[in-house]
Amino acid sequence: MEKYVKEILSAKVYDVAIETPVQKAAILSQRLGNQVLLKREDLQPVHSFKLRGAYNKMAGLTEVEARKGVIAASAGNHAQGVAMAGARLGIKTIIVMPVTTPKIKTDAVKALGGKVILRGDTYNEAATHAQALVKEKGYTFVHAFDDSAVIAGQGTVGLEIVRQHSGILDAIFVPVGGGGLMAGIAAYVKYIRPEIKLIAVEAEDSACLQAALKAQRRVVLPQVGLFADGVAVAQIGKEPFRILRKLVDDVVTVTTDEICSAVKDIFDDTRAVTEPAGALAVAGMKKYVREHRLTGKTLISVVTGANINFHRLRHISERTELGERREVVLAVTIDEKPGSFRHFSTALGKRNITEFNYRYDDPVSAKIFVGIEISDPERGRRELLAELDSKHFKVVDMSDNEAAKLHIRHMVGGRTHALANERVFRFEFPERPGALMKFLDLLGGRWNISMFHYRNHGADYGRVLVGMQVPDGEMKSFTECLKTIGYRYWDETNNVAYQTFLAPD
Repeated sequence: MEKYVKEILSAKVYDVAIETPVQKAAILSQRLGNQVLLKREDLQPVHSFKLRGAYNKMAGLTEVEARKGVIAASAGNHAQGVAMAGARLGIKTIIVMPVTTPKIKTDAVKALGGKVILRGDTYNEAATHAQALVKEKGYTFVHAFDDSAVIAGQGTVGLEIVRQHSGILDAIFVPVGGGGLMAGIAAYVKYIRPEIKLIAVEAEDSACLQAALKAQRRVVLPQVGLFADGVAVAQIGKEPFRILRKLVDDVVTVTTDEICSAVKDIFDDTRAVTEPAGALAVAGMKKYVREHRLTGKTLISVVTGANINFHRLRHISERTELGERREVVLAVTIDEKPGSFRHFSTALGKRNITEFNYRYDDPVSAKIFVGIEISDPERGRRELLAELDSKHFKVVDMSDNEAAKLHIRHMVGGRTHALANERVFRFEFPERPGALMKFLDLLGGRWNISMFHYRNHGADYGRVLVGMQVPDGEMKSFTECLKTIGYRYWDETNNVAYQTFLAPD
């Protein structure tokens, strides 16, 4: 450790990187009953801590090595760190990236002066090609994590934490992919402040450190998940593992839903949108606090990056409440008759419905896909299921069903047969408690609901698509009823999308 501490103290990262702040997460602190602090590495010039290690490595090259140039394999943050370091030091940089890398990332590397070579479908294939070019051209390979100079550069994050927060500090939570950041922080912090716990956080589908610690040797995972792509590494680095097997106090693994929830937590406190890997430490901290029933502690989570593609935000938003376990997703069977929706909604009491998907199938029973907000993750779910059971509803809990959450919820429906007089309307109503119930009170008990789609998106207005069986002779009274409700609506019965995919045969 002493060797690394000296290297960290003399690291040259501040020629290009900044000393990022440690910021209190006030909302999260209050909710968890602990003082939660965030180390904001997402504020680096390339929105990631990776710049520290890349620059420290490249700043230490000999004149001959620098003249030949450097090469790296990366699909994201490391690539940008190497490219920026090269631009600052005047060193030619070549980045081999998988052909599947999003254009936003390849463009970012090019904008920083790096030359991009697209090769292979995976990181491993890109890395193999990079190593071949090292042998052919004499480039210096800049590894993302398995290099002592890179580890020392990342270790300056630990140096800053100790200097910025000199008071009581109970634990630091650090995301782990290849382990370079965690190794650097651990080497410094355990030497200077050995009483501080160091908790590694991994995505459960790429937990290579946990697997290595269990086996007492480095292992290669057969496959890794790609949601938290910044930590999607199949094997912990050799040098990081040498350090971490002695210094890490615990390892926490988290799910995709828990990561999504942490992205929202960070946004609520900072108004910053992190990438999934960037929110990993917060997700792990929340889980650790819950499982160990911690209160009154001071905890720091390292927020490592904010390089996220905009289109991924929709998926993250969908999964947030499930990650916090504040939403239960159910398949419920109810009677196929007017008033059934209202009867089911009444059974839920004052609980908020977050999603409601249904399409008419047969004249006897209706199967609905419903999301329900709960306040307590465990007791709330048990009480809800017991209550519905006591009222003789047939219920299947799908809150942990990946296929249901990722795909089936968007596919509920289709065409139906022998359904007469269906009219389709799109509604907007103020998103407040009771708004959906008001709608069902006035419509659902009189005319049969044949289709229903609603999802709470946290906006000011809720949006519902409804199919109602309204005979021609009742259209006047139906229209009067819509006026009584007072919600904005549009008649979509002739909409080409409805006619193509959902209208009865």
